[in-house]
Amino acid sequence: MTDTGRIWDELQVLGGRAKERNMKQLFEDGDRAAEFSAGFDGLLFDYSKTNIDAETRDKLILLARRAGVDVRRHAMFSGERINMTEGRAVLHTALRATDRARVMVAGKDVLVGVRETRARMAEFSTAVRSGDFKGAGGAITDVVNIGIGGSDLGPAMAVQAVTPYADGPRCHFVSNVDGAHIADTLAGLNPATTLVIVASKTFTTIESMTNAATARDWMAQAVAEPGQQFVALSSATEKAEEFGIASERVFGFEDWVGGRYSVWGPIGLSLMIAVGAEGFGEFLAGGAAMDSHFQTADFDQNLPVLLGLIGVWNHQVMGYATRAVLPYEQRLARLPAYLQQLEMESNGKRVSMNGAPLKMEAGPIVWGEPGTNGQHAFYQLIHQGVQVVPCEFMVAAEGHEPDLAHHHRLLVANCLAQSKALMVGRSLDRAREMMAERGLTGDALEMQAQHRVFPGNRPSTTLAFDKLSPRRLGQIVALYEHRVFVEGVVLGINSFDQWGVELGKELANTLGPVMDGGDLPEGTDGSTRALVEFLRRS
Repeated sequence: MTDTGRIWDELQVLGGRAKERNMKQLFEDGDRAAEFSAGFDGLLFDYSKTNIDAETRDKLILLARRAGVDVRRHAMFSGERINMTEGRAVLHTALRATDRARVMVAGKDVLVGVRETRARMAEFSTAVRSGDFKGAGGAITDVVNIGIGGSDLGPAMAVQAVTPYADGPRCHFVSNVDGAHIADTLAGLNPATTLVIVASKTFTTIESMTNAATARDWMAQAVAEPGQQFVALSSATEKAEEFGIASERVFGFEDWVGGRYSVWGPIGLSLMIAVGAEGFGEFLAGGAAMDSHFQTADFDQNLPVLLGLIGVWNHQVMGYATRAVLPYEQRLARLPAYLQQLEMESNGKRVSMNGAPLKMEAGPIVWGEPGTNGQHAFYQLIHQGVQVVPCEFMVAAEGHEPDLAHHHRLLVANCLAQSKALMVGRSLDRAREMMAERGLTGDALEMQAQHRVFPGNRPSTTLAFDKLSPRRLGQIVALYEHRVFVEGVVLGINSFDQWGVELGKELANTLGPVMDGGDLPEGTDGSTRALVEFLRRS
């Protein structure tokens, strides 16, 4: 048995003990809240409301060390090709590196190109914001970003998150190939004052290019040269030029930037246009600060390491299948979806790095909604359902609406109440007392009391910060990126490929002509054949 194999076995024993223990017991000795929390640069990560004791934490940290988290971390930041199945480096961190940094790949400092592209982005975004870059009808009033996956989720999430800092043109996002998405987005916009950003690394993504062609046709109805109001975020300059976009409005990036990690570079152009180059720089600075923390902090105070190990404990050891991300911040409404892609596309794997079948499940199911909305939707299951759902709360001390400070106080109170309720629950004895106080007796009392029992002992973490800003957003996004990395290394998988996306694309390409009246491929299954026939008739 390998060293990590023994540690996994020991963790399973500790997990068995934890399942028999109520985490409230862990608060009886010492200052658990202080001992089971860690802070960095305005962030406080509290994981005291988990069923992890000091022995378990030490064992998890030992697992991370034996799995080589520190070694793989150095390899990633150094530009080694840790994405082995695609033979690529993983350097989204280079997109937010400090001005003094150097990152060598194949003998070349890649940051030279990164800085040149960022300077071009800053010049262009400044021209758009100032009105120096104009559409056929004058200054740009609206920006439509067309992308899908990371080319959409990242900038859409970020632009919404920093709304109080956005003083540029209005930004809109189109991703779904469903015509309703682009039709509804373009409705009411003036094509003569709209800038369209097409985000596709290869400039061949079928959904994005279909939407881009539709947007170009829409703009051509009012603009003589619609290509003049298009921008490409792509490495395929020639294809963009064929589409009608001049090379000076093409912003490329290297293959060592994965889509779900790409908001830090050209894919973040809409964010830069919204908040300006300086605001975008603050976003990058937050990410760079978290990079430094991840590389230098001891594991027991390292936020990405702790967050990752708690994820491993909850999913692989305790067997909890899902994870709920619950930001008590309306402007982070898209963050759960963003983190859903980040985690499930990265770690949703079935084989280890060497291709051998995994002996345990890898990535959990990630989902969530902002508070307090979720409280009136799915929190019923979280509190009283049979399955346990670990929760990850986020909350700021201060909102951006001083005249509505009472709203924010109520928001924070709800966040703290929910994490406390998940831990302490409500006993049957207390429920009986409550029903007796209402005058119930006998079977009626017992029945009503049973419905009011909360099992409690349900784990949660809370990430608290002062105020949501571009810098704080950068820290949070980078924190979760590195969390996914830590989990992937511990599980021995490649977090940076996504072959599971490919098969559906291939089959869609074969079925597209069928929906236009073509013949079904030989060997098509009966279900697909019947569905095609129904949809053709309808």
